[in-house]
Amino acid sequence: MEQNEAPPLPLLVVDGANVVGSVPDGWWRDRRGAAERLRDALVAVAERGVPGRPGPLEVALVVEGAARGAAGVPGVRVVEATGSGDDRIVDLVRTALAEAPERPCLVVTADRELRSRVGALGAEVTGPRSVRP
Repeated sequence: MEQNEAPPLPLLVVDGANVVGSVPDGWWRDRRGAAERLRDALVAVAERGVPGRPGPLEVALVVEGAARGAAGVPGVRVVEATGSGDDRIVDLVRTALAEAPERPCLVVTADRELRSRVGALGAEVTGPRSVRP
């Protein structure tokens, strides 16, 4: 990073399938629609932050399967996983920390295995409630 360059915003990577699935609100009838509703709610999260990590944040929402096709919006980048969403999340964290090791990286998921995988890379983890309205 050059002397006059601002440090990158903290990165918040959201496990879309896990967060959407944490609330039984009929999401299974329209997975893309559920992902889009989550994406829209994450705009405010990008601005205000989450408990313990104030905003602004760069937000990446990872979607997979039938939720693919949701477009990004200002403040929230949508990342489509062509295979495993968990693998895509690990790749995002690995790349972000390789590019800027000092950059805070927080993953939102309740998935124990994923929490372990990204934690081993140096990311922090938090549960779905931290981003639900």
